[in-house]
Amino acid sequence: MAKAITDATFEQETKDGLVLVDFWATWCGPCRMQGPILDKLSEELSEDVLKIVKMDVDENPNTARAFGIMSIPTLLFKKDG
Repeated sequence: MAKAITDATFEQETKDGLVLVDFWATWCGPCRMQGPILDKLSEELSEDVLKIVKMDVDENPNTARAFGIMSIPTLLFKKDG
């Protein structure tokens, strides 16, 4: 299952390797459809290959704002921070 992260843990969780950040919200229908796919993918792939994390934009608006996230779901790839 993809790990839930927060504004406070974002930098630490995304500083190493290739990381896929799923910006989502509980009320978002497409997010709820995409979530199980990303959870399954995170179980199938080693974090050495791709680390998948998710961030609820309602509970953690600062990071979403910093990246200019205007709609969800949005997927962001980060490599080595």
